[in-house]
Amino acid sequence: VRRERVLRWQSMTWQVRVSILLAVTAATGLAAVANAPDDGKVIGIWPVGAAVGALLLAPRRWALRLLPVVLALGLLTVGVGGRPWSVAVGYAVTIAVEVALVWVLLSRGQERTWSLCRDADLRRWILACLLGGAVGAVGGALTALVTGFGHVPLVALGMGTAHLASLLVLTPLWATLPEHDSIAGRGEYALQWLLITVAAPMVFIPQDTPPLVYLLIPLLAWSALRISAREALAQMILMLAFAILLTTADRGPFAAAPAVYGLDRDVRGILLASFAVVCAVIVVPLILRVGESVEAARDAQAERDTLDRIVASATGVAIIVTDERSRISLFNPGAERMLGYRAEQVLGRSTSMLHSPAAVEAAAAQLGVAPDFRSVAGELLRRGVAPVEMGFTRADGVDRTHSMTLSRVTDDQGKVVGYVSTSEDVTDRIETEEALREALERMREVDSVKDAFVSSVSHELRTPITSIHGYLEMLLDETLGELSPAQRSAVEKVESNSRRLLGLIDDLLTLSRLQEDGLNLAPRVVDLRTLVGDACEVVAPAAETGGLSLRVSVPEEPMPFLGERDMLERALVNLVGNAVKFTPGGGEVEVSLLPREDGSVVVVRDTGIGIPLAEQEHLFTRFFRSSLAQRQAIPGSGLGLSIARAVVHQHGGSLRVESAEGAGTTFYVELPALV
Repeated sequence: VRRERVLRWQSMTWQVRVSILLAVTAATGLAAVANAPDDGKVIGIWPVGAAVGALLLAPRRWALRLLPVVLALGLLTVGVGGRPWSVAVGYAVTIAVEVALVWVLLSRGQERTWSLCRDADLRRWILACLLGGAVGAVGGALTALVTGFGHVPLVALGMGTAHLASLLVLTPLWATLPEHDSIAGRGEYALQWLLITVAAPMVFIPQDTPPLVYLLIPLLAWSALRISAREALAQMILMLAFAILLTTADRGPFAAAPAVYGLDRDVRGILLASFAVVCAVIVVPLILRVGESVEAARDAQAERDTLDRIVASATGVAIIVTDERSRISLFNPGAERMLGYRAEQVLGRSTSMLHSPAAVEAAAAQLGVAPDFRSVAGELLRRGVAPVEMGFTRADGVDRTHSMTLSRVTDDQGKVVGYVSTSEDVTDRIETEEALREALERMREVDSVKDAFVSSVSHELRTPITSIHGYLEMLLDETLGELSPAQRSAVEKVESNSRRLLGLIDDLLTLSRLQEDGLNLAPRVVDLRTLVGDACEVVAPAAETGGLSLRVSVPEEPMPFLGERDMLERALVNLVGNAVKFTPGGGEVEVSLLPREDGSVVVVRDTGIGIPLAEQEHLFTRFFRSSLAQRQAIPGSGLGLSIARAVVHQHGGSLRVESAEGAGTTFYVELPALV
């Protein structure tokens, strides 16, 4: 029912709502003036807060247009209510100025409902009401001074407190208040309304006990803390309505105070307004505090729900939360899955149950601390987010290794209230890495044995093959007798193959020496121009035989370089020889020597068959030959590029390649400057 009434009020057009509010203002304002004591000089609690509400509910462009209406209502209600028209003019102008000031302060000139939900809103509201009350006091004093109607200080005090009370009680009705439902049960809710409707009239019946009325304030505070904001305001307004009606009927301590204590009749209005002020400044801040608490509780609950969902869904991570004494307070599903315990089995127990003494000692040795759980935990906390390998013991007694972090949980004051650890089971990964390391070590050993074997065999083969090659040359020179044409052809083939075999052995021995001992470079300066020229002269006959164009470009100025001349020449011969070998007849091979600020570069470019992109990463591997070379049966050992790169690296340079299948190949030999 209450919600339907609110919706019905909100569904009205602003014109209807403002008209209703102005009519209520006129009726209650006339009642306040008419029921004021005939021998008094003030006008009771005129509903300034209701007039401010009319301006707040109207669009901004219409608000100022309503001020003449408010001025007219003030003039008519005060004049018709029985006060001199000169006094009515002063009071009406005061009301209009006060309403305009409070409207500006509360709305800040914005086209929306003003908010009363935060401390800043509360401060602005109190300031606006105090300034409005001050305007009422000043206007009343000036009116009394000019017209001579009433004692100036008493009129100022009466007008100021009455208008302050009206603003404090009524303006919250037009604000956006904290939205929260009543937390009181039905019985408690009914009891509150019963006490308000019964206790309030009963308290105002005694004539000589003013303090009794303040017993109603705890009742209002109770309501503000337990029911919704607007219902708490409604209870406060209902109780104040009883107070006003009974005081107007000369009942209660406020009405009797002037006679009992020999005071002016206008004092009863001042006491009544002061009581309303006290009620408002207690109830409204409590409403805000409850709203903030409810909102904070909602946010905290939402955060807890989100955190719970995250923790529950993190099945791949063990999340364990403890209190400040390391007793487990949260054990997520990931921890249950990894460690084999159910949450109810470990809650309230120390986390030390999850780590064996051997695991603690191993972690202590890794961290360099004393071999006890406290020292290990302290070092983990010091490291923060840096993970540490820590042994965990599952419920079935199996030891597992986790990558673990440990952090403190602190409250708003920075006090440690617990700890949270996160860990992942890395046992399988560590075992795999260890197996890979062992396999790599074995492969290195095998590779070393293989290299030693190849080097040893190459040394052993070189001598007999050299001898065989020498005898073949003697046969070809017919030193040992004349050969028939068939014999000469056979000997030439054997000599050619022995020469190729001897070259392969020389390549293997060279590569072995480069890998084992390096070049042991002698401090000898060579001219790179000469090196490039000599390397190209070695390959030139093969280029001419294959019908290729071999072009060489070197600078005119000398280009000195410190290095092993023979090995550098051999590397260049390998590169240029490959360019010639893999370029079909009619193609071009270009060799250029270019100076740079940081050294020099030798560029070997050809228009040959190229190298597939997927195979280029293996190009400098020993014995590797591209699929195109194999498909076209181009002879080679696959060692030339390995030797060339090793030689260039030994000289502090680099060797890189650019190529594409069918688009030729370019090698760049980048050498450092001579220092």
